[in-house]
Amino acid sequence: MPSTYRAATRSRLHHPGRRWRLWLAAPGLVAPLLLAACQALPTSAPDNAHEDPLANAPAIEEGLDADSLSSLLLAEFAGQRGDYRRATQEYLKMAERLGIPSLAERATLAARFSSDPLLLEESVERWQRLAPQADAPMRLLAGLAIQRGNWLEALEQRLALAERGSQADLSGLVELALESDTDLVPLRRRLATFLEHVDDELPRLHDAELALAMLEAATGLTHRADARLARLAQQHPELPAIWFARAQLALNADDPERARNAARRGLDISPDDPRFVLQLAQAELALGNVAAAEARTDALLDSHAGGHELRFALAQLYLEKGHLEPARRLLLPLTDGDETPAATFALLGAIAEAEGEVDNALLYYRQVPPGDEFLNARLRAARMLIDDGRLQDARAFLRIERLRHEQHYSDLVALEVELLDEQDRQDAADTLLDSELERTPNDEQLLYLRAMRTWQAGDLEAMERDLGRIIENDPEHAMALNALGYTLADLDIKGRLEEARALIERAYELDPGNAAILDSLGWVYYRLGDAERALPWLERAYAAMPDQEVAAHLVEVLWALDRRDEARGKLREALERFDEHPLLDELLERIPELVPDASQTDET
Repeated sequence: MPSTYRAATRSRLHHPGRRWRLWLAAPGLVAPLLLAACQALPTSAPDNAHEDPLANAPAIEEGLDADSLSSLLLAEFAGQRGDYRRATQEYLKMAERLGIPSLAERATLAARFSSDPLLLEESVERWQRLAPQADAPMRLLAGLAIQRGNWLEALEQRLALAERGSQADLSGLVELALESDTDLVPLRRRLATFLEHVDDELPRLHDAELALAMLEAATGLTHRADARLARLAQQHPELPAIWFARAQLALNADDPERARNAARRGLDISPDDPRFVLQLAQAELALGNVAAAEARTDALLDSHAGGHELRFALAQLYLEKGHLEPARRLLLPLTDGDETPAATFALLGAIAEAEGEVDNALLYYRQVPPGDEFLNARLRAARMLIDDGRLQDARAFLRIERLRHEQHYSDLVALEVELLDEQDRQDAADTLLDSELERTPNDEQLLYLRAMRTWQAGDLEAMERDLGRIIENDPEHAMALNALGYTLADLDIKGRLEEARALIERAYELDPGNAAILDSLGWVYYRLGDAERALPWLERAYAAMPDQEVAAHLVEVLWALDRRDEARGKLREALERFDEHPLLDELLERIPELVPDASQTDET
């Protein structure tokens, strides 16, 4: 399947680290923990077109000859025009020639708005080489590694900060890693090695110990984690984070009594930290003390006036334990104001749905305003009606919603198509899509959707016709360019590979940070017979978007380059990582030597 066709929801690994995550996900409550770890830079242009993103950049006050001054002016003018890529390149050119760190820093500030993560990384690396003692480049490199999913590299950058005595927030980094699909064992081993050899006099060493305890707990070494946390509690009883970790470990171990004790200690130290009250409530619920949990949460709400996020997080806690009525009581006051959070209506709808109140749930779902929760609420409502045997009502509901929310018209058509497909009503889905495109023949979203459906049905000509119409109307539609180029490359259509390359390279120029396009570039170069050129593009794509399709491409190219051990290793990793992997299975059918047993026979 072409890289840009993939569904937004992918299968996720289920590993022990998931149980260690902070169950409290409400914005504003875990932000202090995550803020230091999340150093990734924005990569879009500033909202205010007249705002100069380089206004706060360091001044260049020395080392400029006439040529350098000319380059500096070119860079400054390019930045003012919004050509951040050109500005970055000019700054980098000067930084390389003159060896001035502030030039590389300015390049980094410009690159953050260039929509090119590779250019941003190049700028930060140049800045780090020119200013090896500066902390900022190391923090940024760690953030970029996190964006790529390279947690081990991010850890190395943070450990380098820790070794020089700087704030590294290793526990924050680990918290983010626990939420990802990464293998936590290499992180645990690296951090353990660091602690074995590090100077015991380094400041903030307890943060590394805490981070290691979290990794130990997440990888099944709970006794070791418990012992480490107990030592930390003796050495630093004043640190709330340690008691929070001890309470969380106890909750994960289904030991609510111990969790309650640890949370109480944390609350004594940090009485204004709502996380401890939430842990206490969670422990009370696990002990069956619903009234005690409600007393805790009521007291917490009384001491935190307002706090929509807090009330919402508490409601989620009760829902996780199956206590619908306390959750409803917590949410209903949020509906009294003029600015009810969208997620409140969505959650109230879910509660009503769980209680079998279909029409009441429908009223709540319909009140979710446009925004992040909008489409999911309509999808849940329509599926609820279908599950209730009311397919026609579900379709009528979506038609009415299209009239109410014209800005989401195409989204809601696509949603109805998806639901009809789920009900094996493909003919009805096709009819709906065709009729809507008769009404708005240049609707890019619906044209793209129909192109994908016709491709899945094996009708390449119809797919190419719809994608061609999109490209004709919008020559800078990177998704359509990539989809068509990838399809031609993947099918290896004779005489059209150069056309495919040109389409994908145009898509890359328009959206250089898109991992699907990076994958397409690598794949078309491979189809053209240049595996060496293909490899770095596929490696970057897999780092940014690790899915089984990119993994299959990467393994095949490694095999073609006679890097067979690497190919088998990457294949083994991918087979373990993905629950479903039809493209990897197909690759094994074509290249049976990739099977580990076959490799042993081959080598002997």
